[in-house]
Amino acid sequence: MNDTFYTAAALIIPLVIAIVFHEVAHGWVARALGDATAFRAGRLTLNPLRHVDMFGTIILPGMLALAKAPVFGWAKPVPVNKWRLRNPRFGMMAVAAAGPATNFVLAALGAVVLGLMSRVYGATEPGPAAAFAATALNYFISINIFLAFFNLLPIPPFDGSHIVEGLLSGNAAQAYARMRPYGFPLVFLLLLVIPWLYPGANIVQRLVFPPVEWLQGHYYTLARVVAGL
Repeated sequence: MNDTFYTAAALIIPLVIAIVFHEVAHGWVARALGDATAFRAGRLTLNPLRHVDMFGTIILPGMLALAKAPVFGWAKPVPVNKWRLRNPRFGMMAVAAAGPATNFVLAALGAVVLGLMSRVYGATEPGPAAAFAATALNYFISINIFLAFFNLLPIPPFDGSHIVEGLLSGNAAQAYARMRPYGFPLVFLLLLVIPWLYPGANIVQRLVFPPVEWLQGHYYTLARVVAGL
């Protein structure tokens, strides 16, 4: 198999699964807490075509990868009406947290499956299909952990911004909410422009990579335990 196609397939499949479950989790929690907007819009589905944003999911990450810049993107946001939630303040925090929490759970499941594969094959050389599955599972673990921590950055429109807004009260929450319309320009400024001008100010490298690597080590420990190593 062509190396580029092999790597792309091993990356894209886990990425799509991670993004789809992340978005659906937002919608399911919103519905459980009183807002059925995502359900009525047909977004509580695992069909990736319902969640892919052509620019945010495909074009932008591809351009950033070619430019060797920090790669990020987004899917179509699941529609949530906070005022239909039974407790809007707590509800939006829970809805926002559901996406990253789901990615952490998926990463753990990936580690368990990887450990089971290691237990089954042992020292035996796996076939092409098993080797591809192992590669994809390694990417699956890393992608889910990164996606979770990346979305927890307290920058609108990331999930972390909704959690921070819910923790604030009064004027502080209102002032923070006023940043939301400027979220995407702020993301480009903080994650692309400033690191390009001042490499030492790379937020992803400084704030996201350390916890990703730390937790990834724990998930691989889980895989080794399952494998009996």
